[in-house]
Amino acid sequence: MPELKILIADDDENIIFAFKRTFENSNYTVISSPDGEDALKTLLDEHLDLAFIDIAMPKKDGLTVLKEAKKAGIKTPIVVITGYGTMQTAIEAMKLGAYEYITKPLDVEKVRVVAKHGIEMVKLQQEVSDLKAALDRPKQKDEIIGNHPLMQEVFKQIGAVALTPNTTNVIITGESGTGKELVAKAIHNAGGNSQAPFIAINCTVLPETLLESELFGYEQGAFTGATSRKLGKFEVAGSGTIFLDEIGDMPLHIQQKLLRVLEERTFERIGGNQKVNVEARFITATNKDLTLMLKAGTFRKDLYYRLQVIPIELPPLRDRGADIPLLANFFLSKYNRMLHKQIKVISEEVMNFLMNYDYPGNVRELQNILEHCITRERGDVLTPASFPEYLKKKQTESRYHFTFPFKGSFETDHSDKSLDLREIRADIINSFEKQFVEHLLRLTKGNVTSAAQKANIERQSLQRLMRKHGIRSENFRGS
Repeated sequence: MPELKILIADDDENIIFAFKRTFENSNYTVISSPDGEDALKTLLDEHLDLAFIDIAMPKKDGLTVLKEAKKAGIKTPIVVITGYGTMQTAIEAMKLGAYEYITKPLDVEKVRVVAKHGIEMVKLQQEVSDLKAALDRPKQKDEIIGNHPLMQEVFKQIGAVALTPNTTNVIITGESGTGKELVAKAIHNAGGNSQAPFIAINCTVLPETLLESELFGYEQGAFTGATSRKLGKFEVAGSGTIFLDEIGDMPLHIQQKLLRVLEERTFERIGGNQKVNVEARFITATNKDLTLMLKAGTFRKDLYYRLQVIPIELPPLRDRGADIPLLANFFLSKYNRMLHKQIKVISEEVMNFLMNYDYPGNVRELQNILEHCITRERGDVLTPASFPEYLKKKQTESRYHFTFPFKGSFETDHSDKSLDLREIRADIINSFEKQFVEHLLRLTKGNVTSAAQKANIERQSLQRLMRKHGIRSENFRGS
């Protein structure tokens, strides 16, 4: 079997050395580039099977290299690597045709898997010349913050959806407060029709009769009070985006009409016979389990499958706890500006509490907590004294201690007033999982395979637990 050639483009010699060590015993020849210009020249001159390109490089940054390589017709799968992943770079990298997007510190096993899949797969090349040359950065209020691997996957999905036509439907699921509308706006902003309207309709707010007229519009004289023609949201959206929030609460007869619109891409105004074309993309969202509603007969099965073309699931904040300090400081900066405050830092006591709180209201609740605290805080350090009353009560929580077969114990917090068995059980399981996985990785010095063997579980199962709790194996190497 002929040797496969991989390019590593990074100005950090340690990274290049690490890549070479990673592939030294495999059928790969690794060549390196110290800057963007040399990387682009190598891509043009060499026959490469795969390339890893860092974003932050001298002479040309990684995204510029990616863009110019694709413009020149380079078919080599390119993996973008970066030391700090943001929604913006993830979306832009995927829009520009990146095969994969990974963040530092690099997981050796993930690098090997990405290399294997990147070489084996025939990458689907999509034409992006009709899209904007650069992604317009969303307004700060619409920014999605997250560096956790679960959110990086969401960002990549947003970038991939942006390449699809408006006829491709998207459904976003997740608990209340996880940012479903922000994701819908990000898809809209990343697409080729971002200048067209983004129309959001909450299916729970409007009465049934009013919801129908808002969506479809009506002709003059269609009913009492219809003194003139009114255009519905489907028509007003043009070639933009229609976001139907809480789709699970849409009445059944409107579900039937929506299904017909999705199938035929036309509709008639109430009281009218003229066909109106629908050009917008439909994005729906719900915090309900639609599969249970299918069994109960409260949601149409044919509509469900029509909406499920591209599903995007948003993780709850408790499953990406590593993002909490990032989010908290983002909101601190935001509300300092808005409220004309000069709070310099979040105290360690406050941050510890925020890191251990379970957030039933998810990111929206964290944002509200920070706004409340910043509004009340009179000094330049955010302290627990500025907490809302319900959080102050949480500070008096009792602690449960449990000893398990590994050395030591784990603990979890619950309010004295909370005796809900399901809540306590879920909290105990989450606490045990996180601390037990950390214990395994400490024992094996970050070796995931050995840790899985000790626990008598599949390696993939342990990796899922690590992703769930935001645990990185490299943090335990040498420990």
